[in-house]
Amino acid sequence: MRIGFVASFGTAQQVVEMAEVAEQHGWDGWFTWDGVDIAGMPSWDPWALMAAAAVRTGRITLGAMVLALPRRRPWVVAKQAVTVDHLSGGRLVLPVGLGVAEDGAVAAVPAERRTLRERAELLDDDLAVLAQAFAGGPVHHEGTHLHVDGMRFDPRPLPRADGRTHVPVWPVAAFPSERSMGRAVRWDGVVPQLRGAPPEQEMTAADVEAVVGWVRAHRAPDAGPFDVVVQGVLPDDPVAARDRVQELAGAGATWFVDSRWDPATATPDALLARLRQGPPSS
Repeated sequence: MRIGFVASFGTAQQVVEMAEVAEQHGWDGWFTWDGVDIAGMPSWDPWALMAAAAVRTGRITLGAMVLALPRRRPWVVAKQAVTVDHLSGGRLVLPVGLGVAEDGAVAAVPAERRTLRERAELLDDDLAVLAQAFAGGPVHHEGTHLHVDGMRFDPRPLPRADGRTHVPVWPVAAFPSERSMGRAVRWDGVVPQLRGAPPEQEMTAADVEAVVGWVRAHRAPDAGPFDVVVQGVLPDDPVAARDRVQELAGAGATWFVDSRWDPATATPDALLARLRQGPPSS
């Protein structure tokens, strides 16, 4: 089980400092987040923060929880991802999703006023373009909303030790939706959420076991490594925190990402203090 942390609040300098502190104190991953206009959530450009973190760290995994692909152009995302991937020496991952309706950016531009279904179609188009872009192109894609003919990409992502030649992609999936989970198992991991549950509801070990069982039943055994990425808030008590991650690891989760979204308690000082305590011991 690897343990990550979301740098949810702070100045741009503090958020990047959190990446350095996370690495110094034994965390496995540092994540920023992707938003434009969400009430009570001051936000920065995630790619700028990830690039800064890439050159100030040397070990930890870097990413954003989660990148809202349907309001981005996938060929731009591909170029940004490859740039950060090279700056970091191949430590980037891409958690991706539909974006949240509460973000004013989802409906700010007429061309991006999408229903949930349309955003899902866009996400599928985006991922199809990314797959070809990471292979260097030329990209030929006739999708529901995107049409690309012959775009090339150089350089390509750095190869991974496990044999992958692309940046690992972790789609968010509403479990047990066949379409949503089916999208995830075509990639490298899943950030599962229970369909119909409030976003703050954390997954239990039984939930994780069900997700892992679904993945095993629908993904080829030789398809390569696959991550199950659980989000939540670790207990303050070290023993309780250790027990929590061990329980989830036993159920098949490969990552736990400590994600604190309450601005009243997740102050920059509080986040830095928690990072300095380090992740739970195994």
